[in-house]
Amino acid sequence: MGGEKPGPLNGLWIMRPDDANVAGNVHGGTILKMIEEAGVIISTRHCNSQNGERCVAVLARVERTDFLSPMCIGEVAHVSAEITYTSKHSVEVQVHVMSENILTGTKKLTNKATLWYVPLSLKNVDKVLEVPPVVYSRQEQQEEGRRRYEAQKLERMETKWRNGDIVQPGLNPEPNTVSYSQSSLIHLVGPSDCTLHGFVHGGVTMKLMDEVAGIVAARHCKTNIVTASVDAINFHDKIRKGYVITISGRMTFTSNKSMEIEVLVDADPVVDNTQPRYRAASAFFTYVSLSQEGRSLPVPQLVPETEDEKKRFEEGKGRYLQMKAKRQGQVDPQP
Repeated sequence: MGGEKPGPLNGLWIMRPDDANVAGNVHGGTILKMIEEAGVIISTRHCNSQNGERCVAVLARVERTDFLSPMCIGEVAHVSAEITYTSKHSVEVQVHVMSENILTGTKKLTNKATLWYVPLSLKNVDKVLEVPPVVYSRQEQQEEGRRRYEAQKLERMETKWRNGDIVQPGLNPEPNTVSYSQSSLIHLVGPSDCTLHGFVHGGVTMKLMDEVAGIVAARHCKTNIVTASVDAINFHDKIRKGYVITISGRMTFTSNKSMEIEVLVDADPVVDNTQPRYRAASAFFTYVSLSQEGRSLPVPQLVPETEDEKKRFEEGKGRYLQMKAKRQGQVDPQP
């Protein structure tokens, strides 16, 4: 028997200087971390709503999310999370973020995101538990949710072939090339980064990924930059406490006013000689360049040099054109 669908979870965060860049715009990674925290709370509550083995919900995937308007220091983020679908082993959570200027009372929608979680046993981190089903008010809600579930499952499978791809450093790179702006960050996973299981919160990983993508974008255009959107983030494997993670970013495509950056997360067990380094997460971030007045600026065009870079550029162009067509309501059916 299914239970009633839990009501929405609502939370408030005030944006502080350490949440923002030098221009006062809140980092996209900070917002992604808030979204993930709301998602993990509501999904973990639901997965423990019936008697049985206790668990914690772990982030498996974030669907594409657009940053609709900037959030600034001093504003309050209103985060609302709601469970919209459950399969046998996963939970779909939809999260909305509103920004509020507490001096004027003005509110704006800044983000909408869809996240997928799986429940892992507190006794055995490799054991995925069953999710309590929910009762839908309309049959169409369940059918639409099942279609979304099957679509994201297929896309996750399609991303795994890229897991062997790595970012190689370049020697004396020229401006506007991939090698010139590519960047990496190395982070030792500590207790404050981790869940009760001792592996990294998805929100921590996303925040680090956004930081690296922002460095790549800033190096390329030498201006203030902000996150415009994040394509689907796939979490391929867990990252444990004590591991060293390398977050690498490289530019893949530029349009007139946007930059696409691929970010790869690799985990190194370091002290465990039995397990090799592995790909833990991957995603594409899109950034835009802004003037001091906050207006959109043209982006220096990327100069792909190698055959792989040219191939990634064309793939990025395809994603850009597809999303542009989708926004215009003219998406061509996929073959």
